Amino acid sequence: MSKALSPEQIASYRENGYVFPIDILGEAEAAELRRKFHELEAREGGQLSRRTNTRVHLLVTWLNDLIRDARILDPIEDLIGPDILCWASGFFAKHPGDGTFVSWHQDGAYWNMPSHETVSVWIAFTPSTPESGCMRVVRGSHKEMLQHEDRCNEKNLLMRGQEVAVEVDETAAVDIILKPGQVSLHHPLIVHGSNPNRSNHPRVGYTIRYRPAHLCPSFPVKDTATLVRGTDRYGHFDLEPTPQFDFAPEAVRAHTDSVERLAKNYYTGVPKSRELDAPMASRFGAAR
Repeated sequence: MSKALSPEQIASYRENGYVFPIDILGEAEAAELRRKFHELEAREGGQLSRRTNTRVHLLVTWLNDLIRDARILDPIEDLIGPDILCWASGFFAKHPGDGTFVSWHQDGAYWNMPSHETVSVWIAFTPSTPESGCMRVVRGSHKEMLQHEDRCNEKNLLMRGQEVAVEVDETAAVDIILKPGQVSLHHPLIVHGSNPNRSNHPRVGYTIRYRPAHLCPSFPVKDTATLVRGTDRYGHFDLEPTPQFDFAPEAVRAHTDSVERLAKNYYTGVPKSRELDAPMASRFGAAR
């Protein structure tokens, strides 16, 4: 018996590659998370650095709590089972007029996994609408892995600028419209992307990548993950510690180690201008 998703929702995920909207957080909770996110941005001068935004749950206690929230983990368990690792997390934030976008791509094409059981959760901190640049998906496109090309564009929020090497019929794309506190779940091979934010408010989403503990990656370097439910009987990942307070010295060291392993496994060939420690362009200056 499923914990949170209906049989119809599970069938939709399997057949279409996504399911939405799922009510997770209340309006007041979403507003508080949005406030904390803006405080986090302010801490770094108005926008998160790429390094901080990579596996940011290792640095910040309230995000570490969020990745463990039972209301999120219950639908994940319905899809991948009870032994769950959080493998990555980060924000996709677009401010009004900043011109940022996400090219059409498949996450799993870059993840070096023997199967595609990872589930991505996209949590809306603000309204996510076509006007604000919501995520868009191509129904059923998760059934085939496509060729990709890395196309560097400073406005592309993706690290590599990766893009499917086929033409996407945008008129057939589905808009993932979410209210604050709602989430969508999507398959690692669903073709997805998003347009610039043309609204008068920020569009902020937090993504969490969950995978079952049995899934063994093919990495040059052993990666890290956080056990958030069940047990890890496999040891495919080194398990990550929980931060005792935000940016605690021990947490910063664990985050640095984790991000450096990730870079060795995934970011080979990334242009120097987009490396984790490279200065980011001032995308949000005019819009703030």
